[in-house]
Formats: sequence, structure tokens, C-alpha cells
Amino acid sequence: MDSYLIQVNGRADHAPMRDVHLKSNGNTISPGKAKGRKPRWAVRASEMSKKTFNPVRAIVDSMKVEPNPKKAMISLSLGDPTVFGNLPTNNEVTWAMKEVLDSGQYNGYAPSVGYQSCREAVAAYYKCPEAPLEAQDVILTSGCSQAIELALAVLANPGQNILVPRPGFSLYKTLALSMGIEVKFYNLLPEKAWEIDLEHLESLVDEKTACLIVNNPSNPCGSVFSKSHLQEILAVASRQCLPILADEIYGDMVFADCKYEPIATLSTNVPILSCGGLAKRWLVPGWRMGWILIHDRRDIFGNEIRDGLVRLSQRILGPCTIVQGALERILHRTPPEFYHNTLSILKSNADLCYAALSAVPGLHPVRPAGAMYLMVEIEMEHFPEFENDVEFTERLISEQSVFCLPATCFEYPNFFRVVITVPEEMILEACSRIQEFCEMHYQGAEGAQDLECDK
Repeated sequence: MDSYLIQVNGRADHAPMRDVHLKSNGNTISPGKAKGRKPRWAVRASEMSKKTFNPVRAIVDSMKVEPNPKKAMISLSLGDPTVFGNLPTNNEVTWAMKEVLDSGQYNGYAPSVGYQSCREAVAAYYKCPEAPLEAQDVILTSGCSQAIELALAVLANPGQNILVPRPGFSLYKTLALSMGIEVKFYNLLPEKAWEIDLEHLESLVDEKTACLIVNNPSNPCGSVFSKSHLQEILAVASRQCLPILADEIYGDMVFADCKYEPIATLSTNVPILSCGGLAKRWLVPGWRMGWILIHDRRDIFGNEIRDGLVRLSQRILGPCTIVQGALERILHRTPPEFYHNTLSILKSNADLCYAALSAVPGLHPVRPAGAMYLMVEIEMEHFPEFENDVEFTERLISEQSVFCLPATCFEYPNFFRVVITVPEEMILEACSRIQEFCEMHYQGAEGAQDLECDK
């Protein structure tokens, strides 16, 4: 092997660059000519960046369609409850932030996993006899999205696979593929209020399966799993020795006739990383405060996963310190009526939307039980003008100025998703326009057949 030394004529601290030479086995090599290299610009995007793909952005950005200029645009596509101003956060939440900002005590760096006192506040808020928590079981993150990213990164290696719901939140696939992790989709069943097809789920497990992602309450479905169904899911995970990544960002955002069960409260042996945050329940998605709750009562994760999460969190210096400083007051002093009022609005909008779209020819909405969404099936055979749900929703924009996400974004074609956080009058107007659109394009069995023959 060649050995290289730097030969400098004169004193090293004053040597001009032209006097610096490389020596390889006694032969002098001029700068820039080492190993025959000819300098040239060759800047390329990394492989990780090339593997990063957001299906929602890819589909939405390719929908080059202009809304009907005669009708005001109604966007039912973005899961941001703050857009229309009808769902403000509570004053306690705002005051907590103002006090912390005025104090000047939270302007510096925090530990990468979050301040100890803030981790204690989260643990105190979520702990219960069935799922005890301490500060060491909490990792604070920059939003729930980073919580999911860290959880995936600590549980799975490149070349392994993870089990992901279909339909499901597109970020799981985006993150996994960028890390070189394969995604296997298990089916949810619309006819069973989006319960998991457990037989299908278990059939996907192999020796390379690293974890199971369970999203409850669900984006995009608005479904909430029953206690018995969660126990069935845990039974599969236990049989297959699969840890669970629980995306519970919509935890407790369930309607009055339903009950939310954190999956960790039902588990006696399956280790769980539960991801949550302030974004949805407290209506502040832009504040980017999330967390991972480590539930591991049988010590299956041990120090391995905990230490891994700490190391991964050190890649950045943790979430916003101002929000951390306000966290205890936000969690423990937000009045219960704030949550109740938010859910009352969402439930009312969900009921209005479900009733209105149930009466529309060719559409079959699935009644939600929580979160902020509703999924609607399109009987594509009765809309033969359109190839798929993407074309259907494109034309809905161009003719009626109503924007719903095609469920192809969630790996589930021939459905579309409606966001129910908009003001009531917008929900009613949007449903009226969707009805007008469907009545215009709906074809009965005979009409659809004739149109197919014309093609």
C-alpha cells in the first residue's frame, strides 16, 4: 500500500500552497494529480433523497387542474384543523406559551430527548395502572412525524420489512423507503368499520418483519378500534413476537358514543412504542411537539431500544424549547370543555357529511367514529367517464371547486377522503356540490354499459 507524507519547503506555518507536494514511495506528485484524478464538478443527490417519495405530494402535484372560477374553492383535503379559524386552540394553551416566552428561561439548548421536567409532565399525563410510565420512558420529538421516524429507525434495518395499514397515512411508506425498509400493506375492511383483516395481516409476517404499525384512531379512515379488536391485534403480535409502533396522534379524539383505548393499556407482553403529540388534540400542528412513550413491561426492548432512541435523538437537538417549557401547563391545565367542544363540532360535521353523501347516487361513505376524516367509496362502474378516483377528484375540482384527496394517496383506490374540520356551512355547501357533480355524471347499469361499448 502507498504511504503518503506531506513535504513542505520552509516552515510549515508559512508554507505557500504551491510548495506543498505529495510523495508516494519517493515519487513526487503535484497537487490535483494524485492518483490521476482530474478535478471536475460531480454533485449528485444522495441515494436516500432519491428513495424519498411522498405519494400524496406526487399525486396532488400532478393534478394540474384549475377550479371552476364561478365557484369559491372549498378544500377538504388538508388535515390541518387551523386552516379556517373555526377551531382555535384554548386560551390556556396560548397563555402557557406567552408566559414561557416572557420568562426568557427556555431560549437555550435542551437535552436531545427533552427537558427532564417536561418528560415527567408527559409521563404523568399518560400513565395509568395498566400502563405505568416514568420520565425515562418518554422521548420528546419535533412533532409526531419525527416520533414515527425515530421509532422506525430504531426498530428496523435496511432490508427488513414493516407491516403498514391500507388505507393508511402515507408518511409510513415515505420514511421506510428512504431508509431502505420494505413496506408490506395489510388490509383494513370498510364493511367492518375499517377493522384489520387479521388473517391477511398475519400472513404477511416473515423472518425479516421488524414491526407492526397500528394507527388508532385512524387517518384517513376516522375509525376507532374496539377493545376486543385491539386485543386480537395484540394476540397476533404476541404470537409472531412483533413489536408495535402505535401511531396514536388522534388518541382521545373520539366521538361521544365511542371509547378510545390506548393499545399499551391492553398489552401484558408486547413491547410498544406509542407516538403522539400536541398537533391534533390541542389544535397546534405548527408547534411541532411530539413524543414517544416506551411501554416495555417484560423488558423485551431492554436498554438496546432505549439507548438507540437516545442516540437517534442526538442527531438534532430536540424539539422547540419554548413549547417544552409550556408543556406541563398545556397538558394539565387545558379545561375539559375545550376537548368536548372540539369533538362536538367534529361529530356534528361528520354526521352532516355522512348523511348528505349517503343520499348521493354512486357514493358510499363509511361512518367515522373519531379523528378528523371520513372515507367515501366511489362506485366507479357508475362513473365510466373516469378511469379512477384521481380523475374523479380532478373533475370535482374543475367543475365544482371542491378538493378531496383521492384515496390512491393512501394505497386504496376508488375512495376519496373528506376532512371534517371546516365550518359547518362549508361542509353543507361541499356536500351539495358533490351531489350535483355525481348526479350529472352518474350512469345506471344500462347507461354505463352503453358508454363502455362506445369506447
